[in-house]
Amino acid sequence: MQPLIDASQDCSPEALDVFIRRKAYKSASGSQIEVFSDLRFQVAPGESLAIMGPSGCGKSTLLRMIAGLDADYEGRIGRTGAGRTGMVFQEPTLLNWRSVEENIRLVMRDDSDGAAVLDGILERMEISAHRNHFPGELSVGLARRVGIGRALAALPGLLLMDEPFASLDSALAARLQEKIKSELALRPVTTLLVTHSFDEALSVASRLLVFAARPSRIIADVKLDDNLLDAPAHIATLRREIEDVMAQNC
Repeated sequence: MQPLIDASQDCSPEALDVFIRRKAYKSASGSQIEVFSDLRFQVAPGESLAIMGPSGCGKSTLLRMIAGLDADYEGRIGRTGAGRTGMVFQEPTLLNWRSVEENIRLVMRDDSDGAAVLDGILERMEISAHRNHFPGELSVGLARRVGIGRALAALPGLLLMDEPFASLDSALAARLQEKIKSELALRPVTTLLVTHSFDEALSVASRLLVFAARPSRIIADVKLDDNLLDAPAHIATLRREIEDVMAQNC
């Protein structure tokens, strides 16, 4: 199977070194909300990291900070290399006045393989029949697939995904998880996935961070070995342990 992304491109996976001394904001009522305090972790090049935690603990905020969309914090986020970032937002954030193909082409590099990369993305995301449609003509599931395809089309060294499978039926979500996992195996990309689902984390990621409620901190750092998929009893035990630590800290 050929990857969507040409491995010959200069888009090597990045490493991350994250230290957030403090991240806070003022609520509408004027009170100070502290999101992170002394949050530290590293991500190795090509590693696939899932992040779980209660709603409001700052998972989406963290992705935006890593992407450079939110610089209002104390600390540092180190990235090796100068690769591109592909991001899948909670909402597809497509341009309504551009077709599916045009939305994806916006982030693509201008090279001779562009047409082949585009066709591969459309096929693998199962949206070839919709390439000339506009976002207003798409279902939520189709729009999410376009968003994932667009992130891959950027040829990223760092892929950030914020609940990319939300609102999808379980069968389609499972197919997309397999597609992304296959792509990451063929052409390593450093990946951060925000999810509320242990099953999604297990399907896509090689490591799981579990965050506590605000001010958020890491309460579990778990290696997700592929061998787990062949050990249902181990999966069940790990799931209970994660649920227990979240119940105690969230």
